[in-house]
Amino acid sequence: MCCSGFLKTMMFIFNGAIFLAGAAVLGVGVWLKVDSGSLMGLLDSVDAPSELEYLATVSYLLIGVGAVLLFIGFLGCCGAVKESRCMLMTFFSIVLIIFLVEVAGAVLLFVFRECADKVFMELKDKVKEGIEKNYGEDDALTNRWNSTMDTLECCGYSNYTDFEDSPFNKVEGLYPDQCCNPISFPCNEENVSTSYIKGCSIKIAEWIEENAMIIAAVALGIAAIEIAAMVVSMVLYSRIGNKA
Repeated sequence: MCCSGFLKTMMFIFNGAIFLAGAAVLGVGVWLKVDSGSLMGLLDSVDAPSELEYLATVSYLLIGVGAVLLFIGFLGCCGAVKESRCMLMTFFSIVLIIFLVEVAGAVLLFVFRECADKVFMELKDKVKEGIEKNYGEDDALTNRWNSTMDTLECCGYSNYTDFEDSPFNKVEGLYPDQCCNPISFPCNEENVSTSYIKGCSIKIAEWIEENAMIIAAVALGIAAIEIAAMVVSMVLYSRIGNKA
């Protein structure tokens, strides 16, 4: 009885952690989907390399995984309280599937990282072409870029030269205000060349590099919790079966 109570307590702890992790993942997925400042939205405006088609759906993947984690966190607690073998087995099966999906996702990210330089070089040319044709003329693309640059405090994909020969630049020879330091206005060629505002791709790469260890630690933590929850659920499943 004491052991059974301990197992139930552990199930509550693990599933509470899974529930919170699911809420966090779901929140990040929703933010990526609705935030107009996210560069994910810019992929819709260019003919992106095929390798990036998977990244364009990352928000949907995060929303799906987050929702499933919320559900299985609730399911695991209910199965422990009601001592339902059916619910515990369902919980184990779903967690196992999620774990395998996460492993597959990690492999895909590793493969993408290996060819990242090539992909981003291909994307650079396409993004610059889109800016030169439409920035300052296409309101949707212009607003999206302005929002992105405001959010990340960056300028263009690579730097201010992305905006050369764009409809915006051709009017008065100006660049977006985000490409110049606050004291360097108007943002003309003279001021923009001495402002040294980094490109958005560089800022994103720096952010990923700075937070890579945190992201990896969180991912490993979630994986460890899932494995522990699967082990405890199967032990509790067996004890309930023996009692029957």
